[in-house]
Amino acid sequence: MISFYKISSAEKREVEDVLYRHNLKGVNKPKKTPGHVSKSHVVLAGKNGKYKLIRFGLQGSKGVKGFPVSMRKRESANFRKRHKKNIERGIFYPAYWANKEKW
Repeated sequence: MISFYKISSAEKREVEDVLYRHNLKGVNKPKKTPGHVSKSHVVLAGKNGKYKLIRFGLQGSKGVKGFPVSMRKRESANFRKRHKKNIERGIFYPAYWANKEKW
C-alpha cells in the first residue's frame, strides 16, 4: 500500500488508478516505456499531497551508457551543467528525473 500525505479518498483512488494504468510500482518510482513513441520513461511524481505524471528521456537514447567509459563522467557533467536550472526546479520536472535515472 502507498502512503499518502493529506489527500482525500477520491484523490487516493485517482493516484492508484494512474499507477495501475501505467503499471508503476509506486509514487516516485520511474519505469521504462519501450512502447511509447517519443519518451523512454514515465514516473508519477508526488510530494506533499501533489501528484503529476511525468514522461522523460528520449526514446532510443542510452544516456551515459551510450558513451565509452572514458567519456561518461564528462558527458554526465555536461548534461548537469546544461540542465542545471531545470534539475533544481524539483521532482515535478522531467530534467530532474532524467538526471537521476539516465545520467
